[in-house]
Amino acid sequence: MPEPSASTIGVFNRGLKRLPFLSAFLDGQSVPVLLIAPSRLDATVGWGRRKYARRARRVAAARGLPFACAEDGFLRSYGTGAHFPPLSLVIDYQGMYYDSTCPSDLESLLNSGQDMLAGIADAVLRARALIFAERLSKYNHAPLLDEAMLRPDDRERVLVIDQTAGDMSVVLGGADAHTFAAMLSAARTENPNSTVYVKTHPEVTSGRKTGYLTEVQDDARTVVLRQEINPLSLIERMDRVYTVTSTMGFEAVMAGKPVTVLGVPWYAGWGVTDDRQPCPRRTRRRSADELFAAAYFHYARYLNPVTRQRGSIFDVIDWLVRQREMAARYPGRMIGVGFRRWKASNVAALLSLDQARVIFVPDAAAARALHPDSADCLVHWGQAVPAELSRLAASRGARLLRMEDGFLRSVGLGSDLIRPLSVVLDERGIYFDPGQASDLEHVLSTAEFSSDERARARRVREFIVRNGVTKYNLEPRPPATWPSGGREVVLVPGQVEDDASIRLGCNAVRTNLGLLQAVRQVLPNAYIVYKPHPDVMSGNRVGKLALPQARELADHVETRVSVVNCIQACDAVHTMTSLAGFDALLRDKRVVVYGRPFYAGWGLTEDVATEEAGVPRRQRQLTLDELVAGTLLRYAIYWDWDLMGATTCEAVLHQLVETRNALEASGDLEKLRVGFSRRQWRKLRILVGPWGSKA
Repeated sequence: MPEPSASTIGVFNRGLKRLPFLSAFLDGQSVPVLLIAPSRLDATVGWGRRKYARRARRVAAARGLPFACAEDGFLRSYGTGAHFPPLSLVIDYQGMYYDSTCPSDLESLLNSGQDMLAGIADAVLRARALIFAERLSKYNHAPLLDEAMLRPDDRERVLVIDQTAGDMSVVLGGADAHTFAAMLSAARTENPNSTVYVKTHPEVTSGRKTGYLTEVQDDARTVVLRQEINPLSLIERMDRVYTVTSTMGFEAVMAGKPVTVLGVPWYAGWGVTDDRQPCPRRTRRRSADELFAAAYFHYARYLNPVTRQRGSIFDVIDWLVRQREMAARYPGRMIGVGFRRWKASNVAALLSLDQARVIFVPDAAAARALHPDSADCLVHWGQAVPAELSRLAASRGARLLRMEDGFLRSVGLGSDLIRPLSVVLDERGIYFDPGQASDLEHVLSTAEFSSDERARARRVREFIVRNGVTKYNLEPRPPATWPSGGREVVLVPGQVEDDASIRLGCNAVRTNLGLLQAVRQVLPNAYIVYKPHPDVMSGNRVGKLALPQARELADHVETRVSVVNCIQACDAVHTMTSLAGFDALLRDKRVVVYGRPFYAGWGLTEDVATEEAGVPRRQRQLTLDELVAGTLLRYAIYWDWDLMGATTCEAVLHQLVETRNALEASGDLEKLRVGFSRRQWRKLRILVGPWGSKA
């Protein structure tokens, strides 16, 4: 049946309903169907070829509607299971690619006269090259092959690929348990001088399922590989591959290996494999590149993790590479020390893609009992690391990381326990402590920023300015209009006075009142606007300046308009260490600093405290785009709570804007911002939520 131009698609499977951004993969808006299917449906969709899709099929048949079968794509995700939702799906209106009993959209495409490479030949070559360079597969969490697993005296190596018992690709691929026994026998008989390596399925290794060759044991000619291994790194070391229906067989085809197939997978019957079962329906001859183009470009669908809309294979490749980079950055255990339960719950996912490696303990003594080593990280929130923890890290060779919120954090206050979209992990110090160099200062002092990186930073800066993005994104955004009478308008942003950036980065001026006094002294004729900090106004933090006292020094106290709109309307910003100074730089405003924030000392600000600790170290002159690149692109870590993975600054910016705008439209943004009792009740729910989690 041809694919419809559907607008309303009924989703009947519970697991399918839970997939993030399902509508982006479909050709219309997905509608969950609970009991009774709505009268207005253009198509239905079900998962796979199992019983879960039967109801969707029955409704489609009864109403004469198209039915689509959904399955994971060939480049699915970093890890397995629901914790890592798919970034690629296939949607098939005829059958399913692994069902050899009937045609599928993929089979029909390959049987057609369509030129698979027309207009995309270069993209196909680039995608294949990237997949092999990064060794990408359906799942991508497994480590690379350990050479010690291979016998050093092998003359040749043959790989035999096991699969999980009852897998639908086996059942519908013309195979059964006898086929696997025949495959192993053929591999041994046809390659008498080779060592046969039997690779079990990862779900067999984990104990969740059984395989067809589970009982095979090592012998003089056989090695059973039960560990999780990156598929392409294993295939690379093999001379020949035998499979029944596994897509690993096609990965071996792409790697240029001879592949013998005993079942009828989607890639068999086109002339690129040694097929032991015929498939008379498949009449054309296709090259490996054509098969790859058909399956990975024309058939599979991809999500763009930045826009959350339909994307390309390159969007998913970028995502998977980013997950690998993050996993390699911190490969050992992440031992959080001294975290409150609610904070541990809010940041655990950001510490590692493998949550089994994340452990929270109350203090350094408990961390010592875990016997950390050089592969592990000891993580502490904030700058003030206990001396005992520092000594433990030094004695065991473990890395000591200070953790803090990022610069583009959330829609809602951190002090209201809203979970972050961005954090920083710093091994040298922390960005707001100028008393010692931080990883950010090191990057800004030494990094060479490419033209592409600077251009990316400029686009990020323009997006932030155009959309009025801030750290917390809570405040109303009407234009700021003040009766300045033509005088210079100076914005003075208030801060949380017990904030570490003030305690560590300010000397002569270290209170909101002191800052206002200093600004009024140097600018007696300016129109000064004082903007209290949102955490202070909420009552969560210290530093509230009595309004009558503020009005003695300021011409206007702004409590309504967002700080970025205040910045837009002013001529200059005077601050101690506020992030508002960085926001003002993004908007090409003149910025005068009385403390030592991370953005001072690089030639972009007027620094009052030039001789104080930290600033003299910063000798480099940076452009604004280089400051943005170092701070927002290299230093901060970003997280996607829907896709459960490390993401980009751009993706978080899109999420912040979409969330803020949706909350504004519904009126719920105001509920996040005001209402003391309501906010305390929400915080209580968050505090109670992780009570049963690890301490």
